[in-house]
Amino acid sequence: MSGATVEFTVHQGSDAARQRLHIGRLVIAGWTGRDPVARDKHIAELEALGIARPASTPIYYEVAARRLTTADAIEVSGGDSSGEVEFVLLHANGQLYVGVGSDHTDRKVETYNITVSKQMCDKPIAPELWLYSEVAAHWDRIVLRSYATINGERKLYQEGTLDGMLAADDLIARRYGDAGIPEGTAMFGGTFAAKGGIRPAERFEFEMFDPVLRRTVRHGYSVEPLAIVG
Repeated sequence: MSGATVEFTVHQGSDAARQRLHIGRLVIAGWTGRDPVARDKHIAELEALGIARPASTPIYYEVAARRLTTADAIEVSGGDSSGEVEFVLLHANGQLYVGVGSDHTDRKVETYNITVSKQMCDKPIAPELWLYSEVAAHWDRIVLRSYATINGERKLYQEGTLDGMLAADDLIARRYGDAGIPEGTAMFGGTFAAKGGIRPAERFEFEMFDPVLRRTVRHGYSVEPLAIVG
């Protein structure tokens, strides 16, 4: 069977249960800002790295589902990659879940082929999920944050509320129409501009905070560069 089977703690109300969910397809949505000014800021941020503007906004990249990982470390080629905190929508076992992950991307490759750059790196995801139905009514108030450890110093890297991104239903509809996100599909939902600009880090941490239900999902991973010898 292609794809990835990932074990999550699934929260439903006050209950939590471990579930192994099969993910057959992984989609990375890009340039999903609801505010065109903020969206264009992120586009300009990438253009400063030599990365071309997208053909459309939003845009959806297909990535091998086996790239998903809950590991606390990933290996990358060289030192030109970086993470980005994103909400993750996952349709499995007839339910729509929301989680949080990092679209770790090789920025050097991204300058000449964005689709290939998305495939270059593992995509860390926190091993916890919420039911989308439990957060849909206050979706815009959910907070995403990331922290980057650079030269041994941990700094706030990204922060924003989901009212800055396309709403989940809108993001799904623009890709799949009224049919909705297919069973066994995970979709990363886009990101915010980085404070101080995009840059590599030796460790990346990310979190999703629900101020209404007062709960947080956190995850982090170290980045282990592999030598490029030719």
